[in-house]
Amino acid sequence: MSGSTITQSTTTSLGRAARELDLRRGEFDLALHLGCVRSVPDEGGGGRRVARAEIDRLRAETGFPEALRERVRTVGTTEGAALMGLANTRFTRLARLGVVVPVKFYVNRYRLIVWLYLAEEVRQFAADERNAPLLSGRTPEGLRDQLNEGLDLRPRNWRGRHLGFLLRQTADPWARAAVVASLLDPVQVAEIVEDPYERAHLDRLRPGRVPQAPADSQGARIAERVTTADDPDEISWLRADLGRSVSEARADRPAPRPTPNPSSVPKVLSAVASGPVADAPAGPPPVGPAKAARPSTADAPRAPRPRPAVTGDRLMTREATRSRGLLGWLRRRNPEECPSDARPTTGL
Repeated sequence: MSGSTITQSTTTSLGRAARELDLRRGEFDLALHLGCVRSVPDEGGGGRRVARAEIDRLRAETGFPEALRERVRTVGTTEGAALMGLANTRFTRLARLGVVVPVKFYVNRYRLIVWLYLAEEVRQFAADERNAPLLSGRTPEGLRDQLNEGLDLRPRNWRGRHLGFLLRQTADPWARAAVVASLLDPVQVAEIVEDPYERAHLDRLRPGRVPQAPADSQGARIAERVTTADDPDEISWLRADLGRSVSEARADRPAPRPTPNPSSVPKVLSAVASGPVADAPAGPPPVGPAKAARPSTADAPRAPRPRPAVTGDRLMTREATRSRGLLGWLRRRNPEECPSDARPTTGL
């Protein structure tokens, strides 16, 4: 039995693992990101899989599957505020300040971003006595000023968390560099990675985008703004991390580059390499596919040669020759009638 068959028998696909763990696909994906469910790379190059032993371990836990579902349960602003015993506006201010970090987001039908938080983290924050000043009373003046200036750390905190999720999924240097590049604007990536073949390789390894609205829609453009760094400090940090990651990837192996197609090499090159070619044109061989061989000219009918144009001088010469021939014929017939001045000279 081959190693690939053994791997397939000891692991299962992500879709089947989600069904066996009684999780919806969104819950299962979040469980993978959080590390609640451990996955392994598919040796056949088909993505990631879940080991049978991992599924058996989770199913044997106390309270399965409710306990596992509770670990990946998410709440929005209203539910999160209720868990903390706060008003929605106060919960939103805390999230904008970054004290509560979102774990997911989506764009609703009104083109508004809806942030989702782990219910377990919200409860833990509310239960910590050190956070009591933020849950009651007036917001500290310094934090109030930042909120009035438009501070909103939710997108940046989500990107930082999402980056950690993706980096934990791979150990390949180029794939890790592609994860960092996925959070930067393409212009920023081009400034750091000047080689077009390396940029193309990073783009091929780019992780899948967060599922949102159809491409080129307004919802997709809103999601694109969330997934692209816009804070100057964050951009500077990601640029430095991308440069370091690409350097490590180059040291591991170079990015793939296109190789010439053997079928596109001109046949003339092969003939020149094997020996001299009769009637070969001088100069370098042509670039591109060789032309089809022309038929031999030995059996081909020859085109009639064009007659040279008759100029004035040639016409006068031809007429003079014709006149001399006529006078000679007349003299031979009747020498007496032939004028003497018309007789041809002998040159003596």
